[in-house]
Amino acid sequence: MGRVEGKVVLVTGGARGQGRRHAVRLAEEGADIILFDICHDIDHNVYPLSTEQDLEEACREVEKSGRRVVSAAVDVRDRAALETALAAAVAELGKLDVVVANAGICPLGDQPIGAFADAFDVDFVGVVNTVHSALQYLTAGASVVTVGSVAGLLAEKAGAGSAMGPQGAGGAGYNLAKQFIDRYTMALAGQLAPLSIRANVVHPTNVNTPMLHHESMYKMFRPDLEHPGLDDALLTFPMMQGMPIPYVEPEDISHAVTYLASDESRYVTGVQLKVDAGASLKF
Repeated sequence: MGRVEGKVVLVTGGARGQGRRHAVRLAEEGADIILFDICHDIDHNVYPLSTEQDLEEACREVEKSGRRVVSAAVDVRDRAALETALAAAVAELGKLDVVVANAGICPLGDQPIGAFADAFDVDFVGVVNTVHSALQYLTAGASVVTVGSVAGLLAEKAGAGSAMGPQGAGGAGYNLAKQFIDRYTMALAGQLAPLSIRANVVHPTNVNTPMLHHESMYKMFRPDLEHPGLDDALLTFPMMQGMPIPYVEPEDISHAVTYLASDESRYVTGVQLKVDAGASLKF
């Protein structure tokens, strides 16, 4: 315990899923938390996003560890709103040591071009907005953690038109955003290194969160079925990984995030940390 004792950490997309688990784990390890999430749906995203209630529940989970938490309903696509909310949170908590740019969506299925824009804007522009809004508060020893996707990287390697990774306009926007996050984080790490600030990207495989569990995602893995369910998808989910598992759990990603947020990784920067059960090796 206490691996990030006394640090203040910003987590976007923190109301549920991976983001909530990162926030709770970091609080358990001694950090005070700033939690941002959109708390409303996006038109072209086929599954529901977080709610105000989700954000409140996440805050209560953080508070169980005895740590402080400041939250706000913020759309990471809105740079001005993000800057305003972050300024207020830093004023309350006193500083900012770690940024976990986690917020993301994956709109699948037969969608109009707006789905491409929504996915790219949330998944990449939202990361840039988050990090750049935070830079003014970061000092030597700080850490930036972005969240990419092994599926996005594999889709890039496979080339256009590949069956690898999410398809459709939204899937294309998702894949491109995750590829850009990877390149952006590597470039950012080079710029921040002389300031003794670190930047690293975590690339998960399938994670057991609401993003994975809806019919459009199941259909990506079972295109042979008109209305596949979880039991159908579980037969093919393991094809994604080298290890014989359908997906990893949110806490598996939180372990990596906590390491990169802590001083245990004080000389680790510019790293692409894949938590993918061997997916990148398999493909």
